[in-house]
Amino acid sequence: MHEGVLSRLRPVPDSRFRLFLLHHAGGSPLGYRPWVRRFPDDWDVCLVEAPGRAHSADAEPFRDAGELAEYLNGRVGHELDRPFGLFGHSMGGLVAYEMASRLAVGDRRPSWLGVSAWSPAPGPERDRPRHLLPSDRLRDGIAAMGGTPAAVLADPDLWRLVEPLVRADLELVDTWRPEPGAERLRVPLSVFGGEDDPGMPPRRLDAWSDHVDGPVERHSLPGGHFYFVGSIDDVTGRITRDVRAALAAGV
Repeated sequence: MHEGVLSRLRPVPDSRFRLFLLHHAGGSPLGYRPWVRRFPDDWDVCLVEAPGRAHSADAEPFRDAGELAEYLNGRVGHELDRPFGLFGHSMGGLVAYEMASRLAVGDRRPSWLGVSAWSPAPGPERDRPRHLLPSDRLRDGIAAMGGTPAAVLADPDLWRLVEPLVRADLELVDTWRPEPGAERLRVPLSVFGGEDDPGMPPRRLDAWSDHVDGPVERHSLPGGHFYFVGSIDDVTGRITRDVRAALAAGV
């Protein structure tokens, strides 16, 4: 079932908890489809789609994380009528953080926040912005990270179709900075990452501790940027345990 920016593969009208999943740069919610039925039956799992792909392919993609967060919050606000959490991978992680920060100002703080494979700490993408790379180098970099079907990258016509969206999403990521002097977000946080992710190694992910005021759970798993491929049961199990602990603690 698709409505606005949300898709539900398994609607749960009387859910005890609502989980929003946000996708990576250049991606879509499709990658989360295998996750849904691995979560508890009484959770309403919502896949969030940023403009510019799939159901909103004609829309202009956002290039600013704060603006995208405002846009998404305006479209999910009516869904925040029960305990809820946000989880995002890579670009989705920083957008989830921006959404949570803005919702907290309106006293609609999430019960739990999960960020995966992205960090507020400075990194090479600030010095060498990927969205400005020549087409061939950009394509090679995307291929090295994984997560994008090889057929898309190998086919010149397909690549020409997806390249503008990839560049827009990467501009959002490359230019994002934490708000200077922003108040720490009071929320239980879970940080996920791949042990062999060259761009987001575990030590860089530790920087999230400076941006939240609450318990932080760290999960470092084997693999690279898309460490969860082949480990969905493990990752969804960890998310479930962390969410249940957060709800029980009532932080």
